[in-house]
Amino acid sequence: MTADSRVTATGASSGPGRAPATPAIDIKKQRRSMLASVTGQLLEWYEWSAYAVFAPFIAGALFNPQNQVSALLSTFGVFAIGFLFRPLGGVVFGRIADKRGRRFVLVTTMLMMAGGSVMIGLLPTFESIGILASALLLLARVVQGFAHGGESATANSYIAEIAPAHRRGLWGSTVFMTIFGGAIIAFVIGGIITGTLSEPDVQSWGWRIPFLLGAVLAVVALWLRVGMVESQVFQADEATPVIEDPAAARTAAEAPAATPREGASPQGTPREGASPQGTSATAAPATDSGTGSGTGSLHRGLGVESFTEKTLAPLSRPLSIVLIFFLVSGVAASNYTWTSYVSTYAISQEGMDPSGAYWSLVAALVVGLAALPFWGAVSDRVGRRPVLLIFAIGVIVTQFPLMAFIDDRPWTLFVATSIGLFVLSAGASLLACVMAETFPTHARTASIGLAYSLATAVFGGTTPYVNQLAVSQGVPWAANAFILFAAALALWAVTRLPERRAIDLTIVR
Repeated sequence: MTADSRVTATGASSGPGRAPATPAIDIKKQRRSMLASVTGQLLEWYEWSAYAVFAPFIAGALFNPQNQVSALLSTFGVFAIGFLFRPLGGVVFGRIADKRGRRFVLVTTMLMMAGGSVMIGLLPTFESIGILASALLLLARVVQGFAHGGESATANSYIAEIAPAHRRGLWGSTVFMTIFGGAIIAFVIGGIITGTLSEPDVQSWGWRIPFLLGAVLAVVALWLRVGMVESQVFQADEATPVIEDPAAARTAAEAPAATPREGASPQGTPREGASPQGTSATAAPATDSGTGSGTGSLHRGLGVESFTEKTLAPLSRPLSIVLIFFLVSGVAASNYTWTSYVSTYAISQEGMDPSGAYWSLVAALVVGLAALPFWGAVSDRVGRRPVLLIFAIGVIVTQFPLMAFIDDRPWTLFVATSIGLFVLSAGASLLACVMAETFPTHARTASIGLAYSLATAVFGGTTPYVNQLAVSQGVPWAANAFILFAAALALWAVTRLPERRAIDLTIVR
């Protein structure tokens, strides 16, 4: 369905510049729904990270223990297969979310992730059932990867849609906060288990604890998610009738009500005289429920009068997907370098003590976690593009010197990784709001599912391997060059994406 074939039933009577009417907004319910979504995502990323943390023990329990190297490689191979199924899950669940709603998918993916976690925690060992143990592990990871792809795409849409428009960057940053937070929890629980139990006990049964614990906590998250409200943006889009006659659709789309006013700012920032909190100067005051009769209500965001025609012009779906793919690629390559590979590099190449490297990374992740809401809030004040430029240019400038700074002292790993994650957070924190402000509601989740999951699989899943391969071949500069290449793609995408800070998502086409 093309963008200009969708018009509102109330378009003729709602007044110039006004977007489709949305249901009344209960801010308390919105916040509870945001908490439910974030809690579920945190648990899902914890379970995803726990697999990597306990990979050596899983290898010994569910693969042939006679060949430890082959078993470990097989374990990481299963981990990679989970990544490969994420794009498929993103597309499939994305289409479902665009048709049946965000809430339905977020509940379904939570059930699937919890089921996969229980399955891994209860699997018989290789010694008990042979190769079937490995096959069942593969099945569990495929289910989790498929669900994870749908979860990521839907969560990015949902959080951005339920957020107050003038705080969309801040609220959207919580999506990536769950990635860092889940990894921190997995690392801490891993440290507690391996520090409390003997190695034979961890190998025998201790490695199952994080998966069964995650499944129990998932019940709480599921209970929270069942009570979530549906996205008002999705509901408004569902209520938008379709005009079958293309000529009539074009006439409606080109009506004065949808034409930006003269004097709109060139980059989608509020016009002179507009409210600093995202309300139009001509909009009716927001009601107690957070809605207003005008375009630029506090919650819904800025209307067409606040943007230039060029800023509002719909991007073709292929171009928008490519731009988001490039942006996410830059974030993913940097993310998996600083969260998954850098500690391995410090231990294997610089001779750093494993325990020191382990806790240095955990401490640096806390720094990155704190930086995410900071950058999200900054973008709500100055716009998305300046912050994204800091990310892309920052990665290009700092990647080589930061990696060169690391030696066998754990504090060097902490400093380099903290700076790397601080720069990364400038881009990571804005993914949810930028993607929501790029794609129209009726295709938002499916488009995010394809672009986001594919970029994460291609650049995120391969980055640790590319880094290790470059170092093993004696060309460590090539690993950094790979990160710079991904950052350059992101930089190009940033210059092409329209600046739509605080836009009413119902007018994105």
